[in-house]
Amino acid sequence: MRFDPALVPFSRRGSYVAFSVMAAGVQPAPGVQPAAGAQPPGLYWRSVRGPATGGRPMQELFELRLVRAGESLPFTLEASAALLRLSADDAWAEICFASPDQVQIRLKGAALQLRMVAIGAYDMVIADAPDRWQVVCNTIVETKLMVAARAGRIVVDAPWEAERCSRIVLELQPEAGVGEFTVDEFVGTWVPQASQASFDDCVAAATAEFEAWVSALPAVPAEYAEAREMAGYVLCSCGVAAHEHLPRPGILASKNGMIGVWSWDHCFHTWALADAHPEQAWDQFMLPFDHQDASGAIPDLINDRLVSWSFCKPPVHGWILSRVLQHTSLLNEERLAEIYGPLGAWTTWWLTHRDPGDGLPAYHHGNDSGWDNSTIFAVRPPIQSPDLAAYLVLQLDFLAEAARRLGKNADAVAWSTRADELVGRMLTRFWRGDRFVAIRTSDGAEVDCDSLQLYLPLVLGQRLPAEVRAALSAGLKAPWRFLTAHGLATEALTSPHYKDRGYWRGPIWPAPMLILIDGLTACGEIDFAADLRRRFCDLVARSGMAENFDARSGAGYHDFDFTWTASIFLILAHALTHS
Repeated sequence: MRFDPALVPFSRRGSYVAFSVMAAGVQPAPGVQPAAGAQPPGLYWRSVRGPATGGRPMQELFELRLVRAGESLPFTLEASAALLRLSADDAWAEICFASPDQVQIRLKGAALQLRMVAIGAYDMVIADAPDRWQVVCNTIVETKLMVAARAGRIVVDAPWEAERCSRIVLELQPEAGVGEFTVDEFVGTWVPQASQASFDDCVAAATAEFEAWVSALPAVPAEYAEAREMAGYVLCSCGVAAHEHLPRPGILASKNGMIGVWSWDHCFHTWALADAHPEQAWDQFMLPFDHQDASGAIPDLINDRLVSWSFCKPPVHGWILSRVLQHTSLLNEERLAEIYGPLGAWTTWWLTHRDPGDGLPAYHHGNDSGWDNSTIFAVRPPIQSPDLAAYLVLQLDFLAEAARRLGKNADAVAWSTRADELVGRMLTRFWRGDRFVAIRTSDGAEVDCDSLQLYLPLVLGQRLPAEVRAALSAGLKAPWRFLTAHGLATEALTSPHYKDRGYWRGPIWPAPMLILIDGLTACGEIDFAADLRRRFCDLVARSGMAENFDARSGAGYHDFDFTWTASIFLILAHALTHS
């Protein structure tokens, strides 16, 4: 497997280090400005430690240059799951991960420079031993590196200025042949690594680890074998070790810019990995609940150094768990018992703290719905939207089923009753005979929009009346309204607010595709669901693990290292093996 590090970082499961080519492949989201001092094109050593959370945060620690006699050499790059190689005629440098927190470097015919890209207060490098230097990276992100020579020497250019170095350049130079170096990434106190494996042995071990991880993933049709491997790499390499605010190993949304665990992305990883890697799958689901507060809320996102409460994410958790229960073996009685209380509290939070008084909870911002700039939120929130009620119905249904399985029969009746009542209120409030609407709570006015978000209640399947199911399905089938050759646009193409690069106002997104395909299947629209499933899998196989896709052309947008795209592709492609 080969990939472009301008789109997908070179990293390893568990690591907070990533190598990326800064190029035009990753675009900031609408409304997000590129980081001040963004770096020019080149290969960079990056940190994915928090707290940066979106757009293109400045996480680049060092630019890597291949040099000879003081001159930079132009080089080509080859990247695979276990090896990154820089080549310039007869010179080369190779990089691999000996472990999540140790990088090995091997050189021939040229030196490799690590040039710190931004120097601020307290950034410094100090001699730790004759062949070992410690770098304190304080300004961009607080982390440390221990750079050591196995064969060759380290030449340091780092003039001292009272509190810091004015610049930091480490040149790793081969001597009498091939040079070999190690770089340990750490936060507190450096402890020498026990293993002293050779470079080739490290590459072999990393290759074997990756191949074993991918081999367990869900089977897909033969035509998607390459996309399956790429999805596996994205999911595997975006894993980070437990640290600080991450009490369990986590899978970041991306190791490009979205370096966090958002509180609905994690659900899709649980479904995709449920049978392949059950412990990791369950860790993903429980991570936000590890931070659940006394009111029952879970944070919008977490990473190793940040827990963000400004927003939340939609309660898709019960729907996901119901599908995990239906399609996988993950949910044994022990796990049901572990999640039952937290999921009940999360559900009650929505029904209590986000209810404006009529029994139908509201979103306070587009971010709460996951559809950040959806046209539903073109007017001032709070907004009551039928997708929120639909998710909560499914969450109540799952809680009722979990209660029955756990012998809590009275709870099961109570949850079911609340679900039935919520369905009735949702239909009365939002259904207009041929469509759903969203309501502004301040004055009860209907929101004038044409967003795919209003079709998400299809996820309720047979809980919807037949005429509602038929009207929604017909709306999705109409060619070039939402439906294109590649899937479903998030804003009607006939809408004046549609934009090709409109984020949630046009592009195709993985999560709505999965939600609607699942809902259509539950409604009995088997052929249409299968057609959409195939369109989406073809799109990902052609355009990569992008954050979202142009509804007209199918081109990928924003971030090509997006883990929910990888997980949702695996879920949908695996389903094609049964159709």
